[in-house]
Amino acid sequence: MDLREKLIHESLKLFSLKGFLNTSIEDILTQAGASKGGLYNHFKSKDDLFWSVLAEARRIWRRRVLQGLEEEAGPLEKVKRLLENYRDRYLKDVENIPGGCVFVTLSVELDDQRPDFAREINRGFTGLRDLIRRLLDQARESGQLRPGVDTDSAADLVFTGMLGASVRYGTDKSAQALNRSLSPLLDWLDGLKVRDGSPGEP
Repeated sequence: MDLREKLIHESLKLFSLKGFLNTSIEDILTQAGASKGGLYNHFKSKDDLFWSVLAEARRIWRRRVLQGLEEEAGPLEKVKRLLENYRDRYLKDVENIPGGCVFVTLSVELDDQRPDFAREINRGFTGLRDLIRRLLDQARESGQLRPGVDTDSAADLVFTGMLGASVRYGTDKSAQALNRSLSPLLDWLDGLKVRDGSPGEP
């Protein structure tokens, strides 16, 4: 890992724990074992560093949360795999995000203070919610969902459930609480399936 990568990596860890505004340049330098000159050789400012950290955070999210979705047989299974990956592979990633989901931390912190940053983070949230909606639409179109399931409302429920689980895990780092947050959502998704080839009741 070269200095630029180390600065990004350590900043991501700090942002997940303390947020962007509460992380000082000195915090980053100490954590990375770098000098100011070393940092400014790679980044013009703390804001410039933020964008690189955000890009790395997204790369990690995609690698951990989307892994294996293409292996699942149907779109509803893809949604469940996404939730399981989010729980088991992403939120528990203490090497990169010891404070929990960095996007949730930054979104809450920056909404009023740095709306330009917050808008970019919220764009990612919109993309996630749209992905869930597309998969649920595909499940409906393929006959996998029971009639009467509102995929728009269902996507909202899954998305807000993920964010709620992240907030809860960020406060106590309890794997048991995380399971309690997401297991009912996974069970609920199972309940949306058509059973034994019959459309069942809406």
